[in-house]
Amino acid sequence: MADLFEAAGLTPQQPSPLADRLRPQTLAEVVGQDHLLGPEGPIGRMAEAKRLSSMILWGPPGTGKTTIARLLAKAAGYEFQQLSAVFSGVADLKKAFEQARARRLAGQATLLFVDEIHRFNRAQQDGFLPFVEEGIVTLVGATTENPSFELNGALLSRSQVFVLKRLDDEALEQLLAKAEAHEGRKLPLEPEARAALTALADGDGRYLLTLSETLFNIASAKPLTTKELGQILQKRSPAYDKDREEHYNLISALHKSIRGSDPDAALYWLARMLTGGEDPLFVARRLIRAAAEDIGEADPMSLVLANAAKDTYDFLGSPEGEIALAQLVVHLACAPKSNAVYKAFGAAMKAAKETGSLMPPSHILNAPTRLMKDLGYGKGYQYDHDAAEGFSGQNYFPDGMERRQFYQPRGEGNEARIKDRLERWAALRKG
Repeated sequence: MADLFEAAGLTPQQPSPLADRLRPQTLAEVVGQDHLLGPEGPIGRMAEAKRLSSMILWGPPGTGKTTIARLLAKAAGYEFQQLSAVFSGVADLKKAFEQARARRLAGQATLLFVDEIHRFNRAQQDGFLPFVEEGIVTLVGATTENPSFELNGALLSRSQVFVLKRLDDEALEQLLAKAEAHEGRKLPLEPEARAALTALADGDGRYLLTLSETLFNIASAKPLTTKELGQILQKRSPAYDKDREEHYNLISALHKSIRGSDPDAALYWLARMLTGGEDPLFVARRLIRAAAEDIGEADPMSLVLANAAKDTYDFLGSPEGEIALAQLVVHLACAPKSNAVYKAFGAAMKAAKETGSLMPPSHILNAPTRLMKDLGYGKGYQYDHDAAEGFSGQNYFPDGMERRQFYQPRGEGNEARIKDRLERWAALRKG
């Protein structure tokens, strides 16, 4: 509703942001998502047929989710209705469904676009189901979070999930070219600074256009260097949410790079997590786990060093203590690998659950009382230190349980010596 100043024509019209002015007018103009929108893409085919299915658009910020939904409705002849899960509640949903039902009775289909759909709770998400099933609305939800974790299974089963790609350098360059054509002038940047601008956008097209608008507005008389660009534009933190999927994706990438003996990749993922604001002690805990799980007896000092790195960080804090984590990452990645202890413990846990409450054999039980001695506790026990080669070869498994070999060293690093000893003891045990 206009105020008195607007009614009197006293309020100047502010130009819309560059990103709004360059918003695509057709699906063909959307950059970077040809795998979905091209002639052979699933969304492109729907638009061509003018028959839409409910869908979830999952992708990083600035990749075109809202634009695609709007243009899809336009291409298929649907009424476009938009809600944001951040600002909408149950009353807003009811109103939207009532309006969609009225349109349907008049022969008009509705595309209901729900931005940030993952922010609706489970009960609210369930509220969509009957209206989607009846065809009252075609639901298009947008989310930056993994739908598998954030959306109800029932809602997912009624929708197709389409993954939007982070915009690559080619797509971002297309956006810069469109911005320059719209403004009728080139961005005041040297070639290296132009590449730095693209890197600053980090795959977000909307953010790239926002940065470009700032550069157009300053109207520099000469092209800016990379250093001058950095002084004008503030670098934002990389996309990283410590409570969401990215948190687990990056720690997994770090762990698997260590397991794969790639110190350079492991250092990169460590740096990504730390620059994203991750708690270094969370990283330290996973590194200790990697030392025990993936290196084990191939280099038993790795576990000692992992704990030492954690203690060093505790003592020094950031940023000095982060050097200890980096040193540990390199050590773990370069260390010989064996998961033999990890697998052996898993097998032993399984056997323990299967065999129930079997008692140890009587010859290895202590006999502190006369009764226990009379019952045969400790009878026949051989003290290994007094045996030849310090090895008696006695049975230590429960009576009634066959001997099992849980630990099977792989022969890497320190485990090569352990493997030799175990093979020698096995030969002695057989007699």
